Amino acid sequence: MTGETGHALRGDYGRIRPDYSVDQDWDAYTPDEHTLWRRLYARQAALVPTYACAEFRDALAQLNYGEGIPRFDVINAKLKPATDWQLIAVPGLVPDLVFFDHLANRRFPVTVWLREPAEFDYIVEPDIFHDFFGHVPMLFDPVFANYMQAYGRGGIKAHALGAIEMLARLYWYTVEFGLIETPQGLRTYGSGILSSGGEISYCVDSPNPNRIGFDLLRIMQTRYKIDTFQETYFVIRDFRELFDATAPDFTPYYEQLKGRELHAASTVLAGDRVYHRGVAPIVRAA
Repeated sequence: MTGETGHALRGDYGRIRPDYSVDQDWDAYTPDEHTLWRRLYARQAALVPTYACAEFRDALAQLNYGEGIPRFDVINAKLKPATDWQLIAVPGLVPDLVFFDHLANRRFPVTVWLREPAEFDYIVEPDIFHDFFGHVPMLFDPVFANYMQAYGRGGIKAHALGAIEMLARLYWYTVEFGLIETPQGLRTYGSGILSSGGEISYCVDSPNPNRIGFDLLRIMQTRYKIDTFQETYFVIRDFRELFDATAPDFTPYYEQLKGRELHAASTVLAGDRVYHRGVAPIVRAA
C-alpha cells in the first residue's frame, strides 16, 4: 500500500481485522514516546486558545490528555454518551471504502503509531497525534459529529459513482483545513491545522493565503496542497451550514462538475466572498 505521495505506508498491517482495526496495545508505548507526546501536546495546547474554535477548546479542556498518549477505551467512555461515536485503532491509512464505512457507522479510525522526534514539526503521513489531537475533540460537538457521519455515507455513494476525488476535496477543505467565523474573528476547526505548529497561526494571521466563504461546488472543484501550507482556506459561518450543505443527494452535483477544469489552489473567482485576516467578507466583483 502507498500513500498520496507514493511512499510505502508506515504501520504494522500484519494484524489487521477485516475492517482494518487493530488493538491499540497501549502498554507497548515507550517512555520516550510519551515524552514526545507531551512535547507535541504542550506546543499545540498553548496555541489553541488563540486560534481554535470554542467547540474544540471546550472539548480539549474536558479531555485533558496532555500527560501521555491517551487510551482509546478511556476516551470512548466519554465520547459514546456525548455523541454516540467511538474511536477504533488502525495501523495507519486505510482504503477509502473502509474509512467511509467506519464514519458512516460513527466510528473514527485513529492511527496507533507516533512520529519520530525528527518529525516533530512535519510528518508526511498522519500519526496518532494528528488523528487524536486534531480530530477527536471535534467529535464531541453534536452537529459536527453528524456531519462526519453524513460524509461517510456520502463517501460510499461517491465511490460507486467514481466521484471520490471531488468528495476528497470537501474533506480536505473542511475537516482537515477548515476555518469558521466567530465573534472573536476567524478560528480553525480543521485537524490538519490544529495539529500543526506553524499553520495554526498562519491560517489566521498571515496576509498570504486566500480566505473564501464556504461554497460546496467551488470546493469540490478546487485543488489543494499536500506539502505546503494551504494557499486557500474556506470559511463556514457555523457548523449547521456545513451539515446542511451535505444533506442533499450529491449525484446531481457530480454530474454538474464532471469534465470541468479544476481551479488552482490559489485561485480567487468573481463572486467569491473574500475575508481579509478576520475582517468580514467582501464579494469579489466580476
